[in-house]
Amino acid sequence: MSEARVKVGVLISGRGSNMKALIEAAGAADYPAQIVAVVCNKPGAEGLNIASDLGVFAVAIDHGLFAEREGHERAMDAVLRDAGVQVIAMAGFMRVLTPWFIEAWAGRMINIHPSLLPLYPGLNTHARAIDAGDAEAGCTVHEVTLGVDEGPVLGQARVPVLAGDDAASLAARVLEAEHALYPAALAAFCERFRQ
Repeated sequence: MSEARVKVGVLISGRGSNMKALIEAAGAADYPAQIVAVVCNKPGAEGLNIASDLGVFAVAIDHGLFAEREGHERAMDAVLRDAGVQVIAMAGFMRVLTPWFIEAWAGRMINIHPSLLPLYPGLNTHARAIDAGDAEAGCTVHEVTLGVDEGPVLGQARVPVLAGDDAASLAARVLEAEHALYPAALAAFCERFRQ
């Protein structure tokens, strides 16, 4: 009897390119996770259509309809739990989560960030790497903890900063590295939860 695949929910805010990479990787018979739900905080985001086209349940929960962050997160939490989600993968979810949500999913939530953490947490990572004169940039998959982009590192991919790079050209190359790193890191993380 084969081990059960871990049920993963993906949080997005936009185009969902990392989400798409995860769904496609999970299409392999030997992948240890199954993407069972995609939750987006922005109705009309491109990623919702991509997920649906790939056969994954996708729903928008508009954060603008909630007076408080925790109310929005409780609505997300209900959808994720109804779908049987065991692990959350954040993939371009552009909201800082409250302690309530982080603690509810402690040890079961990961994120991908476009820098070599601990360098450049937060936004504008590519411009910051270029402005600092760094020889390389990259991306990091990490566990989500109360500190923004501070959780334990699960994997990194390095990308050289080329002469003439601007933030957009560097971002495009880092994104390619993200699409390879994230499915591998999610697979390794989910092995912890297999029965």
